[in-house]
Amino acid sequence: MSTAAQVLALVIAGMLVVVFVMEALLYRNPRLYPLFLTKPRDFDAIRLWTVNVGWYNLTTAVALVAGVVLAATDQVPQGEALVTFTAAQHTFLAVVLVVSERRLWFNALLEGIPAAVLLILVL
Repeated sequence: MSTAAQVLALVIAGMLVVVFVMEALLYRNPRLYPLFLTKPRDFDAIRLWTVNVGWYNLTTAVALVAGVVLAATDQVPQGEALVTFTAAQHTFLAVVLVVSERRLWFNALLEGIPAAVLLILVL
């Protein structure tokens, strides 16, 4: 795996950790309402999905870091498999996001473009 792919994978992992914090811990913060299209009256209803999606993002970040560590420690095929799957997953999920809610197009770009570039670099 190239150095560029490894660096981008770690950058995306960092982004996913930030998203985890926003989704799982700070989703009630008024500054995040526009980002998630939420309102205070929705908090009880959305708590389940925000917390769960946040943890999905954290475990995905861990998978990216594990993939980079594996690739850097001479277990390149295993590391590339983790990074490739995660990049493909987030590229696909960005498309799902924008198709399911067009107003989240910017969020989809932030998720999809780095993941697609990573996928290209790994493949």
